[in-house]
Amino acid sequence: MPTRISRRAGRLASVLALILAACTLFPGTAGSEPRQANANANANASLSLSANAAAPLPADDFYVPPSALPDGRPGDVIRSRKVEPGTPTPRALADTWQVMYRSTDALGKPHAVTATVMVPKGGTPAARPIVGWGPGTQGPAFRCTPSRMIAKGALYEQWVINAMLRAGYAVAVPDYEGYRPGPKTTYMVGKSLGPALIDAVRAAQRLSATGLSADAPVAFRGYSQGGGAALWAGEFQPDYAPELKLKGIVAGGVPANLMEVALPLNGRPGSGFLFYALIGLDHAYPELKFGDVVNDAGRAMVADLEAGGCALEMINKYGNKPLSAYVTRSPLVDAPWVARYTENTLGGSPKIKVPVLQYHATQDALVEPNQADALHKQYCAQGVPLTWKTYDTASHPPVADHLWPIQAANAEAMTYLADRFADRPATPNC
Repeated sequence: MPTRISRRAGRLASVLALILAACTLFPGTAGSEPRQANANANANASLSLSANAAAPLPADDFYVPPSALPDGRPGDVIRSRKVEPGTPTPRALADTWQVMYRSTDALGKPHAVTATVMVPKGGTPAARPIVGWGPGTQGPAFRCTPSRMIAKGALYEQWVINAMLRAGYAVAVPDYEGYRPGPKTTYMVGKSLGPALIDAVRAAQRLSATGLSADAPVAFRGYSQGGGAALWAGEFQPDYAPELKLKGIVAGGVPANLMEVALPLNGRPGSGFLFYALIGLDHAYPELKFGDVVNDAGRAMVADLEAGGCALEMINKYGNKPLSAYVTRSPLVDAPWVARYTENTLGGSPKIKVPVLQYHATQDALVEPNQADALHKQYCAQGVPLTWKTYDTASHPPVADHLWPIQAANAEAMTYLADRFADRPATPNC
């Protein structure tokens, strides 16, 4: 007979699958699609999503960085190809390219990142605003690469991108660092996420086939990991990319303080995301040597996740597992780890000058709400023109409580973007 924990883990996996399926399989208008999706999602949709996400893609050397990066600047295009998304709505809405471009890693060194650039069909591309969309957690395996998910129609946030395309915005979606055969992703490392998102926008502007303008108005947007990426891009932009005509930032479910997010995850439904964050930090910073503290089960876990683990696997296989099952001792208090996750804490820079919409669930099993609230207060104290909003998720089960605001906030997020691109004044509530 299954234990209470295993039954709960199964229910959580089903909840996540249903929500992801709803977002992916029932695209509609920006205002109606979340409600329609929830009304129609069912077990068949869940199975369809799982099968789609698991469907193999051919080996692809497009993602293999050149042995020596060509000379250039962050955002310069290394290679590109035109592609067709795996679902009909984005195919009808936009011309789509995959690009590899120069960016900057967490140590400040140049490296190559891939992204998807989508430009609405028709009209004048040079007149279109550009949104840098930070995708949420996909998973450590190469098959989870956001651009590959878009290509096979399995990106669970595709409906959000579709809404922005319908509004006339070009959208640049980075894969973040390390998505390639033999992946070395740097999950949750803000010092890498910010440049990757900024440089995806630059690459979209510099890819001549898109027709986008170097003077286009720009916004950053994302949720969860992507919300963190959007704010990291905002903190980096004044010094790293001052030429961008940044108009605003929309960031939801933000993991601002890695330690305060990590501790509540241990042994709970989101514990797989904790393990992934440790893997990501280790890839970004070689001195951390996570391999020195993992046991045999930990080595098997890392290998398993990097071979095939996406978001559902992290919930289904590694939810409710304690870190102690995979390590000989916790590395979280070691000085090198403390230094690295501390420097990857948002709010250290008061340089964001553009309006920000930040929102969060009141109850969130994956990204602790209090640390997000603390960030909003810190930004307000720094003079950031910020609007803070919460969404009541007390009636939602764990994991669903984190995902619900993606849908609940979309209409307001779209209005916020429209206002910023129209140069209408923001109304901060600090």
